[in-house]
Amino acid sequence: MNSRLLLLIASLCPALTMAQGCDVITRSQSPSVPVIESHTCYEYENMPVDAIDWSCSNESKEMLSSTKKKVAQCADRYQATCVGRLTPESLANPQSTSKDKNSKAPNIPENAQVSTYYYNAENLAQAKIDCETGGGSWKAK
Repeated sequence: MNSRLLLLIASLCPALTMAQGCDVITRSQSPSVPVIESHTCYEYENMPVDAIDWSCSNESKEMLSSTKKKVAQCADRYQATCVGRLTPESLANPQSTSKDKNSKAPNIPENAQVSTYYYNAENLAQAKIDCETGGGSWKAK
């Protein structure tokens, strides 16, 4: 009886993601524009299922071209990670996190985070600076 009640409660609660990822391959459109990281993957934590859909389908058409593909979860063979608070801006740009740890965003759970995994970075030191400058926490594997 208790397991049925638990199953009923779980099915009625809004679903939060275990983790869905977006695998990103980035190429420069010009030899004069350097690529900082050429292969990353990001995941949203503590967000509704499929919240990643929009940002993962949004491809850049600027000086850096990105190909994005939704994956069940990011692979484990990363070099480093950047974890930050999920904000409305980071929904559109996963490399953006909040510097203000106390800021509250509408419709985004307080404990929501974006985790970016770096697989192939031409300049890992610069990626770390970008992460920490944006309010994220960097961790090398």
